[in-house]
Amino acid sequence: MQIILLEDVQNLGYANDIVTVKDGYARNYLIPQHKAILATESAKKVLAENLRQRAHKLAKIKQDAEALASRLEPLALTIAAKVSEAGTLYAAVGPAQIAAELGKQGYEVEAKAISLSAPAKEVGHYTATVRLHKEVSVEIPFEVVAEGAEAPAAETAEPAAE
Repeated sequence: MQIILLEDVQNLGYANDIVTVKDGYARNYLIPQHKAILATESAKKVLAENLRQRAHKLAKIKQDAEALASRLEPLALTIAAKVSEAGTLYAAVGPAQIAAELGKQGYEVEAKAISLSAPAKEVGHYTATVRLHKEVSVEIPFEVVAEGAEAPAAETAEPAAE
């Protein structure tokens, strides 16, 4: 069954894409959740006209995404997390924590746009992929450190400066 996606669906496609899926997936999930509509001839014509009218807007959105990607590329994050004595995290570091850390640094990125190849469950170095546009994505390296290990070093450095 051919459908037109109304929003980005991970591992399927992006908004305004025409994709083929199984009937049950479309009728039982995508269409009732308002993530897609049936790709009838009239719907395809409406989509083509809308895309034609929005072509310059889409180019601007892509240009903004590329600009943000160029600012994010040199970035390396450090995320402090609670760690057990065994060196494992009490809770895995996920997209929400990465988005919060990016927000602290002045970059507005939604957590759903961030994906990890493997969950960060231990202290160490990891890489997150941020999808800013369907054609623009950037990989951001981040380090997970023990929460207590970062704070005392910062506190001892400040009194020495005074």
